[in-house]
Amino acid sequence: MNKEVIPVNEITNFKSRSDEFFPIEWYKDMLKHHPIYYHENTNTWNLFKYEHVKQVLSNYEFFSSEGTRTTIFVGAKNKQEQSSITNITNVDPPNHRKSRSLLAAAFTPRSLKNWEPRIQQIATELVNDIQENSIVNIVEALASPLPSLVIADLFGVPIQDRYQFKKWVDILFQPYNQERLDEIELQKQQAAKEYFQFLYPIVVQKRSNLSDDIISDLLQAEVDGEKFTDDEIVQVTMLLLGAGVETTSHAIANTFYSLLYDDELLYGELRSNMELVPNAVEEMLRYRFHMSRRDRTVKQDNNLLGIDLKKGDAVIAWMSACNMDESMFEDPFSIHIHRSNNKKHLTFGNGPHFCLGAPLARLEMKIALEAFLTKFSSIAPVEGFELEKNLTASATGQSLTSLPMKVYK
Repeated sequence: MNKEVIPVNEITNFKSRSDEFFPIEWYKDMLKHHPIYYHENTNTWNLFKYEHVKQVLSNYEFFSSEGTRTTIFVGAKNKQEQSSITNITNVDPPNHRKSRSLLAAAFTPRSLKNWEPRIQQIATELVNDIQENSIVNIVEALASPLPSLVIADLFGVPIQDRYQFKKWVDILFQPYNQERLDEIELQKQQAAKEYFQFLYPIVVQKRSNLSDDIISDLLQAEVDGEKFTDDEIVQVTMLLLGAGVETTSHAIANTFYSLLYDDELLYGELRSNMELVPNAVEEMLRYRFHMSRRDRTVKQDNNLLGIDLKKGDAVIAWMSACNMDESMFEDPFSIHIHRSNNKKHLTFGNGPHFCLGAPLARLEMKIALEAFLTKFSSIAPVEGFELEKNLTASATGQSLTSLPMKVYK
Protein backbone atom coordinates (compact mmCIF):
# COMPACT_ATOMS: atom_id res chain seq x y z
CA MET A 1 0.00 0.00 0.00
CA ASN A 2 1.37 3.41 -0.99
CA LYS A 3 0.71 5.90 1.77
CA GLU A 4 -0.40 9.49 1.32
CA VAL A 5 2.55 11.79 2.07
CA ILE A 6 1.87 14.54 4.60
CA PRO A 7 3.47 17.82 3.40
CA VAL A 8 5.38 18.67 6.58
CA ASN A 9 6.71 21.92 5.10
CA GLU A 10 3.16 23.31 5.38
CA ILE A 11 3.30 22.73 9.15
CA THR A 12 6.72 24.25 9.73
CA ASN A 13 6.54 26.97 7.07
CA PHE A 14 10.23 27.82 7.34
CA LYS A 15 11.31 30.91 5.42
CA SER A 16 14.87 29.79 4.63
CA ARG A 17 17.09 26.73 4.41
CA SER A 18 19.00 27.93 7.47
CA ASP A 19 15.83 28.08 9.56
CA GLU A 20 15.06 24.46 8.70
CA PHE A 21 18.66 23.36 9.24
CA PHE A 22 18.50 24.40 12.88
CA PRO A 23 14.89 25.29 13.80
CA ILE A 24 15.65 26.13 17.40
CA GLU A 25 13.37 29.20 17.54
CA TRP A 26 10.46 27.20 16.13
CA TYR A 27 11.03 24.44 18.69
CA LYS A 28 11.15 27.02 21.49
CA ASP A 29 7.87 28.51 20.37
CA MET A 30 6.09 25.18 19.91
CA LEU A 31 7.32 23.77 23.23
CA LYS A 32 6.26 26.88 25.12
CA HIS A 33 3.05 27.89 23.37
CA HIS A 34 1.81 24.91 21.30
CA PRO A 35 3.07 21.66 22.89
CA ILE A 36 0.14 19.85 21.29
CA TYR A 37 -0.65 21.53 17.99
CA TYR A 38 -3.43 20.67 15.57
CA HIS A 39 -2.59 21.79 12.02
CA GLU A 40 -5.80 22.15 10.07
CA ASN A 41 -4.51 22.14 6.49
CA THR A 42 -2.69 18.81 6.91
CA ASN A 43 -5.20 17.45 9.45
CA THR A 44 -2.42 16.40 11.82
CA TRP A 45 -1.76 16.50 15.55
CA ASN A 46 1.82 17.58 16.26
CA LEU A 47 3.55 16.71 19.53
CA PHE A 48 6.67 18.38 20.92
CA LYS A 49 6.95 17.51 24.62
CA TYR A 50 9.26 14.69 25.65
CA GLU A 51 6.67 12.67 27.58
CA HIS A 52 4.13 12.91 24.75
CA VAL A 53 6.61 11.95 22.03
CA LYS A 54 7.88 8.98 24.03
CA GLN A 55 4.33 7.81 24.71
CA VAL A 56 3.34 7.94 21.05
CA LEU A 57 6.48 6.15 19.85
CA SER A 58 6.27 3.34 22.39
CA ASN A 59 2.53 2.72 22.90
CA TYR A 60 1.69 0.84 19.70
CA GLU A 61 -1.68 -0.35 21.08
CA PHE A 62 -2.97 3.21 20.77
CA PHE A 63 -0.56 4.75 18.22
CA SER A 64 -0.01 2.56 15.18
CA SER A 65 2.63 2.47 12.43
CA GLU A 66 0.07 0.94 10.07
CA GLY A 67 -1.83 4.06 9.00
CA THR A 68 -2.60 5.35 5.51
CA ARG A 69 -0.59 8.59 5.84
CA THR A 70 3.11 9.26 6.44
CA THR A 71 5.71 12.01 6.71
CA ILE A 72 8.37 9.73 5.20
CA PHE A 73 9.01 10.20 1.49
CA VAL A 74 11.97 7.92 0.84
CA GLY A 75 12.57 4.99 -1.44
CA ALA A 76 10.53 4.40 -4.57
CA LYS A 77 7.03 3.20 -5.36
CA ASN A 78 7.64 -0.19 -6.91
CA LYS A 79 5.18 -2.13 -9.01
CA GLN A 80 5.33 -5.04 -6.60
CA GLU A 81 4.36 -4.60 -2.96
CA GLN A 82 7.00 -4.95 -0.29
CA SER A 83 6.74 -8.32 1.43
CA SER A 84 5.42 -8.27 4.98
CA ILE A 85 8.78 -9.48 6.22
CA THR A 86 10.66 -6.40 4.93
CA ASN A 87 7.93 -3.81 5.51
CA ILE A 88 9.27 -3.43 9.04
CA THR A 89 8.62 0.31 9.53
CA ASN A 90 4.90 -0.02 8.76
CA VAL A 91 4.03 -3.00 10.96
CA ASP A 92 3.08 -3.14 14.66
CA PRO A 93 3.92 -5.88 17.12
CA PRO A 94 3.43 -8.83 17.27
CA ASN A 95 3.66 -9.11 13.45
CA HIS A 96 6.64 -6.80 13.63
CA ARG A 97 8.65 -9.16 15.87
CA LYS A 98 9.67 -11.72 13.25
CA SER A 99 10.81 -9.12 10.73
CA ARG A 100 12.80 -7.22 13.34
CA SER A 101 14.37 -10.38 14.74
CA LEU A 102 15.55 -11.41 11.29
CA LEU A 103 16.95 -7.95 10.62
CA ALA A 104 18.61 -7.81 14.04
CA ALA A 105 20.76 -10.76 13.00
CA ALA A 106 22.92 -8.27 11.10
CA PHE A 107 23.38 -5.96 14.11
CA THR A 108 24.54 -8.15 16.97
CA PRO A 109 27.05 -6.85 19.54
CA ARG A 110 29.49 -9.44 18.17
CA SER A 111 29.13 -7.94 14.69
CA LEU A 112 29.71 -4.43 16.00
CA LYS A 113 32.90 -5.48 17.76
CA ASN A 114 34.13 -7.19 14.59
CA TRP A 115 33.31 -4.14 12.47
CA GLU A 116 35.14 -1.62 14.62
CA PRO A 117 38.65 -2.20 13.16
CA ARG A 118 37.25 -2.02 9.63
CA ILE A 119 35.50 1.28 10.33
CA GLN A 120 38.63 2.58 12.06
CA GLN A 121 40.74 1.81 8.98
CA ILE A 122 38.34 3.57 6.59
CA ALA A 123 38.08 6.66 8.83
CA THR A 124 41.86 6.84 9.32
CA GLU A 125 42.50 6.62 5.58
CA LEU A 126 40.03 9.41 4.86
CA VAL A 127 41.50 11.65 7.58
CA ASN A 128 45.07 10.95 6.46
CA ASP A 129 44.13 12.11 2.95
CA ILE A 130 43.34 15.57 4.36
CA GLN A 131 46.29 17.91 3.91
CA GLU A 132 47.70 19.52 7.05
CA ASN A 133 47.51 23.31 7.51
CA SER A 134 44.99 23.69 4.72
CA ILE A 135 41.33 24.47 4.07
CA VAL A 136 39.17 21.37 3.69
CA ASN A 137 35.51 20.78 2.88
CA ILE A 138 34.81 18.32 5.68
CA VAL A 139 31.53 17.16 4.09
CA GLU A 140 33.30 16.04 0.94
CA ALA A 141 36.42 14.75 2.70
CA LEU A 142 34.87 12.81 5.60
CA ALA A 143 31.18 13.20 6.47
CA SER A 144 29.82 12.15 3.09
CA PRO A 145 32.16 9.29 2.08
CA LEU A 146 32.64 7.58 5.45
CA PRO A 147 29.14 6.10 5.99
CA SER A 148 28.91 5.10 2.32
CA LEU A 149 32.28 3.35 2.38
CA VAL A 150 31.49 1.68 5.71
CA ILE A 151 28.12 0.28 4.66
CA ALA A 152 29.56 -0.95 1.36
CA ASP A 153 32.37 -2.68 3.23
CA LEU A 154 29.96 -4.22 5.73
CA PHE A 155 27.70 -5.42 2.88
CA GLY A 156 30.76 -7.08 1.34
CA VAL A 157 30.41 -5.15 -1.91
CA PRO A 158 33.36 -4.97 -4.36
CA ILE A 159 35.48 -1.90 -3.70
CA GLN A 160 35.06 -0.35 -7.16
CA ASP A 161 31.29 -0.10 -6.62
CA ARG A 162 31.29 1.65 -3.24
CA TYR A 163 30.82 5.26 -4.36
CA GLN A 164 27.67 4.48 -6.31
CA PHE A 165 25.82 3.89 -3.02
CA LYS A 166 25.85 7.57 -2.06
CA LYS A 167 24.47 8.62 -5.46
CA TRP A 168 21.53 6.23 -5.12
CA VAL A 169 20.87 7.36 -1.55
CA ASP A 170 20.89 11.04 -2.54
CA ILE A 171 18.17 10.31 -5.11
CA LEU A 172 16.09 8.00 -2.91
CA PHE A 173 16.20 10.53 -0.05
CA GLN A 174 14.95 13.51 -2.03
CA PRO A 175 12.21 15.15 0.06
CA TYR A 176 8.56 15.55 -0.85
CA ASN A 177 7.95 18.35 -3.36
CA GLN A 178 4.45 18.59 -4.82
CA GLU A 179 5.59 20.67 -7.82
CA ARG A 180 8.25 18.13 -8.86
CA LEU A 181 6.48 15.01 -7.65
CA ASP A 182 6.30 13.12 -10.97
CA GLU A 183 9.92 13.95 -11.83
CA ILE A 184 11.17 12.87 -8.39
CA GLU A 185 9.16 9.64 -8.50
CA LEU A 186 10.72 8.71 -11.86
CA GLN A 187 14.22 9.44 -10.56
CA LYS A 188 13.60 7.31 -7.47
CA GLN A 189 12.18 4.43 -9.51
CA GLN A 190 15.24 4.49 -11.78
CA ALA A 191 17.64 4.58 -8.81
CA ALA A 192 15.80 1.69 -7.13
CA LYS A 193 15.89 -0.32 -10.38
CA GLU A 194 19.62 0.29 -10.80
CA TYR A 195 20.26 -0.67 -7.18
CA PHE A 196 18.29 -3.91 -7.51
CA GLN A 197 20.09 -4.87 -10.73
CA PHE A 198 23.43 -4.16 -9.08
CA LEU A 199 22.87 -5.96 -5.78
CA TYR A 200 20.71 -8.97 -6.71
CA PRO A 201 23.54 -10.90 -8.45
CA ILE A 202 25.79 -10.22 -5.44
CA VAL A 203 23.18 -11.69 -3.08
CA VAL A 204 22.77 -14.77 -5.28
CA GLN A 205 26.55 -15.26 -5.46
CA LYS A 206 26.91 -14.95 -1.67
CA ARG A 207 24.40 -17.77 -1.04
CA SER A 208 27.05 -20.24 -2.17
CA ASN A 209 30.00 -18.23 -0.86
CA LEU A 210 29.13 -16.93 2.62
CA SER A 211 31.53 -14.46 4.19
CA ASP A 212 31.87 -12.12 7.18
CA ASP A 213 29.42 -9.42 6.09
CA ILE A 214 25.86 -8.20 6.63
CA ILE A 215 24.42 -9.83 3.49
CA SER A 216 25.81 -13.22 4.55
CA ASP A 217 24.36 -12.71 8.04
CA LEU A 218 20.96 -11.92 6.53
CA LEU A 219 21.15 -14.99 4.28
CA GLN A 220 21.68 -17.19 7.34
CA ALA A 221 19.17 -15.47 9.63
CA GLU A 222 16.18 -17.60 10.61
CA VAL A 223 13.23 -17.00 12.93
CA ASP A 224 10.47 -19.59 13.44
CA GLY A 225 11.70 -21.48 10.39
CA GLU A 226 11.43 -18.42 8.13
CA LYS A 227 14.30 -16.89 6.17
CA PHE A 228 14.74 -13.95 3.81
CA THR A 229 14.42 -14.58 0.07
CA ASP A 230 16.97 -13.04 -2.29
CA ASP A 231 14.46 -10.33 -3.28
CA GLU A 232 13.75 -9.53 0.36
CA ILE A 233 17.44 -9.21 1.17
CA VAL A 234 17.83 -6.62 -1.60
CA GLN A 235 14.85 -4.71 -0.16
CA VAL A 236 16.27 -4.93 3.36
CA THR A 237 19.70 -3.69 2.27
CA MET A 238 18.03 -0.69 0.63
CA LEU A 239 16.43 0.14 4.00
CA LEU A 240 19.81 -0.23 5.70
CA LEU A 241 21.52 1.79 3.01
CA GLY A 242 19.20 4.75 3.49
CA ALA A 243 19.29 4.59 7.27
CA GLY A 244 23.02 3.97 7.41
CA VAL A 245 24.30 6.50 4.90
CA GLU A 246 22.16 9.63 4.72
CA THR A 247 21.47 10.11 8.41
CA THR A 248 24.99 9.29 9.63
CA SER A 249 26.57 11.58 7.04
CA HIS A 250 24.20 14.34 8.20
CA ALA A 251 25.13 13.74 11.86
CA ILE A 252 28.90 13.83 11.22
CA ALA A 253 28.68 17.03 9.17
CA ASN A 254 26.52 18.67 11.85
CA THR A 255 29.03 17.70 14.52
CA PHE A 256 31.80 19.60 12.77
CA TYR A 257 29.47 22.55 12.20
CA SER A 258 28.82 22.60 15.95
CA LEU A 259 32.54 22.44 16.77
CA LEU A 260 33.10 25.44 14.50
CA TYR A 261 30.11 27.61 15.36
CA ASP A 262 28.48 26.51 18.65
CA ASP A 263 31.48 26.35 21.00
CA GLU A 264 34.95 27.21 19.72
CA LEU A 265 36.60 25.80 22.87
CA LEU A 266 35.00 22.36 22.57
CA TYR A 267 37.44 20.96 19.98
CA GLY A 268 40.41 21.67 22.24
CA GLU A 269 38.64 20.16 25.22
CA LEU A 270 37.91 16.96 23.30
CA ARG A 271 41.45 16.74 21.95
CA SER A 272 42.90 16.98 25.44
CA ASN A 273 40.48 14.36 26.77
CA MET A 274 39.38 11.87 24.11
CA GLU A 275 37.33 9.95 26.67
CA LEU A 276 34.76 12.74 26.33
CA VAL A 277 34.08 11.88 22.66
CA PRO A 278 31.17 9.46 23.35
CA ASN A 279 29.52 12.17 25.52
CA ALA A 280 30.01 14.68 22.71
CA VAL A 281 28.44 12.29 20.19
CA GLU A 282 25.32 11.93 22.34
CA GLU A 283 25.03 15.67 22.83
CA MET A 284 25.37 16.27 19.09
CA LEU A 285 22.64 13.71 18.45
CA ARG A 286 20.43 15.50 20.97
CA TYR A 287 21.18 19.07 19.93
CA ARG A 288 22.30 19.07 16.32
CA PHE A 289 20.36 16.32 14.52
CA HIS A 290 17.41 17.81 12.64
CA MET A 291 14.74 17.10 11.79
CA SER A 292 13.97 13.76 13.44
CA ARG A 293 10.27 12.88 13.56
CA ARG A 294 7.88 9.93 13.22
CA ASP A 295 4.23 9.68 12.29
CA ARG A 296 1.66 7.41 13.91
CA THR A 297 -2.06 6.78 13.40
CA VAL A 298 -4.44 6.68 16.35
CA LYS A 299 -5.59 3.07 16.68
CA GLN A 300 -8.44 3.65 19.11
CA ASP A 301 -10.08 6.69 20.69
CA ASN A 302 -8.11 7.89 23.69
CA ASN A 303 -7.26 10.80 25.96
CA LEU A 304 -3.73 9.67 26.86
CA LEU A 305 -2.18 13.04 25.96
CA GLY A 306 -4.85 15.13 27.64
CA ILE A 307 -6.77 15.74 24.43
CA ASP A 308 -9.50 13.74 22.72
CA LEU A 309 -7.91 11.78 19.88
CA LYS A 310 -10.10 9.77 17.51
CA LYS A 311 -9.36 6.54 15.70
CA GLY A 312 -7.67 7.36 12.38
CA ASP A 313 -6.18 10.69 13.48
CA ALA A 314 -2.64 11.33 12.20
CA VAL A 315 -0.09 12.21 14.88
CA ILE A 316 3.45 13.52 14.27
CA ALA A 317 5.98 13.06 17.07
CA TRP A 318 8.78 15.62 16.77
CA MET A 319 11.77 13.90 18.39
CA SER A 320 14.22 16.72 17.67
CA ALA A 321 11.90 19.15 19.42
CA CYS A 322 11.37 16.94 22.46
CA ASN A 323 15.17 16.73 22.77
CA MET A 324 14.90 20.43 23.67
CA ASP A 325 12.25 19.96 26.36
CA GLU A 326 13.48 21.66 29.53
CA SER A 327 11.39 19.32 31.66
CA MET A 328 13.84 16.58 30.61
CA PHE A 329 17.07 18.45 29.78
CA GLU A 330 18.42 21.34 31.82
CA ASP A 331 19.38 24.40 29.72
CA PRO A 332 18.34 22.43 26.60
CA PHE A 333 19.10 25.14 24.04
CA SER A 334 22.84 25.01 24.69
CA ILE A 335 25.55 22.43 23.97
CA HIS A 336 26.76 20.67 27.13
CA ILE A 337 28.84 17.56 26.50
CA HIS A 338 29.01 16.90 30.27
CA ARG A 339 25.22 16.62 30.48
CA SER A 340 24.52 13.55 32.62
CA ASN A 341 21.37 12.44 30.79
CA ASN A 342 22.03 13.43 27.17
CA LYS A 343 21.76 9.78 26.10
CA LYS A 344 18.04 9.97 26.90
CA HIS A 345 17.49 11.87 23.63
CA LEU A 346 14.92 10.31 21.30
CA THR A 347 16.72 11.01 18.02
CA PHE A 348 16.74 7.28 17.21
CA GLY A 349 13.13 6.83 18.32
CA ASN A 350 11.80 4.68 21.15
CA GLY A 351 9.87 1.48 21.64
CA PRO A 352 9.45 -1.32 19.09
CA HIS A 353 10.72 0.77 16.18
CA PHE A 354 13.89 2.05 17.87
CA CYS A 355 16.52 2.39 15.16
CA LEU A 356 18.42 -0.89 14.78
CA GLY A 357 21.36 0.97 13.25
CA ALA A 358 21.81 3.32 16.23
CA PRO A 359 24.87 1.48 17.63
CA LEU A 360 26.54 1.58 14.21
CA ALA A 361 25.80 5.30 13.75
CA ARG A 362 27.19 6.07 17.21
CA LEU A 363 30.31 4.02 16.47
CA GLU A 364 30.94 5.77 13.13
CA MET A 365 30.50 9.21 14.68
CA LYS A 366 32.86 8.32 17.54
CA ILE A 367 35.56 6.83 15.30
CA ALA A 368 35.38 9.69 12.77
CA LEU A 369 35.76 12.32 15.49
CA GLU A 370 38.58 10.46 17.25
CA ALA A 371 40.51 9.96 14.00
CA PHE A 372 40.21 13.66 13.20
CA LEU A 373 41.13 14.81 16.71
CA THR A 374 44.20 12.56 16.68
CA LYS A 375 45.63 14.15 13.54
CA PHE A 376 44.68 17.83 13.84
CA SER A 377 45.46 20.07 16.81
CA SER A 378 42.87 22.72 15.98
CA ILE A 379 40.23 23.87 13.50
CA ALA A 380 38.83 27.26 12.56
CA PRO A 381 35.95 28.54 10.45
CA VAL A 382 36.58 30.05 7.03
CA GLU A 383 35.69 33.71 6.71
CA GLY A 384 32.78 34.44 4.41
CA PHE A 385 31.07 31.06 4.77
CA GLU A 386 27.33 31.48 4.12
CA LEU A 387 25.25 28.67 5.59
CA GLU A 388 22.23 29.39 3.40
CA LYS A 389 24.22 28.73 0.21
CA ASN A 390 25.67 25.43 1.46
CA LEU A 391 22.52 23.46 2.26
CA THR A 392 20.33 21.09 0.30
CA ALA A 393 16.95 19.56 1.00
CA SER A 394 16.94 15.92 2.09
CA ALA A 395 14.82 13.53 4.12
CA THR A 396 16.67 14.74 7.22
CA GLY A 397 15.65 18.35 6.59
CA GLN A 398 18.42 20.58 5.28
CA SER A 399 21.82 18.89 4.98
CA LEU A 400 25.20 20.53 4.52
CA THR A 401 26.65 20.17 1.02
CA SER A 402 29.84 21.99 1.95
CA LEU A 403 31.54 23.01 5.20
CA PRO A 404 34.96 24.56 4.62
CA MET A 405 37.29 24.85 7.60
CA LYS A 406 40.93 25.47 8.34
CA VAL A 407 42.81 22.51 9.83
CA TYR A 408 46.11 22.71 11.69
CA LYS A 409 48.61 20.01 12.55
